[in-house]
Amino acid sequence: QVQLVESGGGLVQTGGSLRLSCAASGITFRKYAVAWFRQAPGKEREFAAGIKWSGEGTAYADSVKGRFTISRDNTKNTVDLQMNSLKHEDTAVYYCAADGVVYRSVVHTARSEYDYWGQGTQVTVSS
Repeated sequence: QVQLVESGGGLVQTGGSLRLSCAASGITFRKYAVAWFRQAPGKEREFAAGIKWSGEGTAYADSVKGRFTISRDNTKNTVDLQMNSLKHEDTAVYYCAADGVVYRSVVHTARSEYDYWGQGTQVTVSS
C-alpha cells in the first residue's frame, strides 16, 4: 500500500521559515515526479512546487518562486520543501503528491496528474 506522509508543518511568523518533508513507502519513489500542493480555507487546492523523478528539473508557482525550494533524496525516499520569507497568504494545508506515471519528462501542475496523496500538514503564518 502506498503511503505518503508529510511532516514539518506548524505556526510561524511572517518572514519566517519552515521545512516540510514527505516520506514515501510502498512505492518506488525515485521513479515518480513529486509535487507539493496547498489548500487554503475556502480555496481550491493549488500547485506550489514540483520536482522530476531524477531531481534535475523543478517547477514553481509564481506565488512561491524565489522563496520556496523543492528537493529530493531518492536514497531516503523523501522530498522536502524549504519555505522561506513566509507570508500570511502561504497559510494552508500542504499536501505531498506523487505522479501517476513513471519517469515523466516534465513536472505537471494539474492535480489530476497525481495519483498518490498524503494527508497533509498545516502551515500557519501569523501576520
